[in-house]
Amino acid sequence: MKHVLDRPIWSALATRHQAFAEGGDLARRYRPSIVPFAATAADDADSLQALTWLLPSGETAVLVQADEIALPPEISTISAAPLVQMIAEAPMPVTSDERIRQLKKDDAEEMLALASLTKPGPFTLEALSLGDFWGIRIDGRLAAMAGERMKQPGYSELSGVCTHPDFRGGGLARLLSVFVAGRIAARGEVPYLHAYESNAAAIRLYESIGFRLRSKINMAMVQRAE
Repeated sequence: MKHVLDRPIWSALATRHQAFAEGGDLARRYRPSIVPFAATAADDADSLQALTWLLPSGETAVLVQADEIALPPEISTISAAPLVQMIAEAPMPVTSDERIRQLKKDDAEEMLALASLTKPGPFTLEALSLGDFWGIRIDGRLAAMAGERMKQPGYSELSGVCTHPDFRGGGLARLLSVFVAGRIAARGEVPYLHAYESNAAAIRLYESIGFRLRSKINMAMVQRAE
């Protein structure tokens, strides 16, 4: 692994997110109720076999890494897509807006509904355990949100950025992205994020607020055979 973000899931589960990890020295995953992410320490045969032991029969997981994803015979790919990994090119400003409120457990069902509608990436009712989330309500409805997910030494991931279709075009995603990235930077960490390579609009947005491409990343949803 040349960079701590080349295997972001592994780096998080081996360091700052150890408390959420299942597995051992060769393969780990987040508890499935939190997020369906798994990773191996390397692509050698022992690590891949450890991934097989980690996934129960019929269960799925999401793998994310810069290297081409290698799998043992017992695990197959359900779907795959290329991602871009972007990091903040310069220190992000600390901003504020009276409309932005921190989201709590009482908001989780509405957050899940928004994420299910807009599909910013894997999201569960327990996503709040990984980092703070912030949102904007309009007429009592959750119009947009953004938060933090994976954390590695010196880095925190901006994630879950989404806006309800009824409220798009008002700059809410940009506002919340800058706000969350600024909070990360204020702690002395570098904000980073992942986006689908095909999502040109999102990439342009992130570039406009100071993010740059660090690496292309492979993502695959996989399943162990029944």
